[in-house]
Amino acid sequence: MSASIDLDTLTDFFDRYGAALTAADVPAIAACYALPGLVVADSYSFSFTSPAAVALSFVGAAPDYRERQLVAAHAQIRDVQWLSGALTLVAVEWEYLDSAGRAVPGESYQYLLRTTPSGPVICTVIRAG
Repeated sequence: MSASIDLDTLTDFFDRYGAALTAADVPAIAACYALPGLVVADSYSFSFTSPAAVALSFVGAAPDYRERQLVAAHAQIRDVQWLSGALTLVAVEWEYLDSAGRAVPGESYQYLLRTTPSGPVICTVIRAG
């Protein structure tokens, strides 16, 4: 890969990822991940090596989104560090929209992305608080 990913491509990627999350479109969520992938938080870490494993890790999120009546997710890109021609570390703060049209504060994450010929994919997700 000769060039780092640009900000427009990152924005498009996170728009697509956020739409998949709030629609509980598990195949679309899984397509956003590199394999193997890793999720890291304060009290746990897990990895996945197949699209089915990615899907299983997100099955529990769908009921939470429905319960909170979240209908849209917007990624506010806070920082981008181009680590190499193919690797980019992106700090994202998620903001959600509920069914009444109200903004709902979300969580912050760091995403390590790899640029592939078909676009960025998530290698590692770190819950940032």
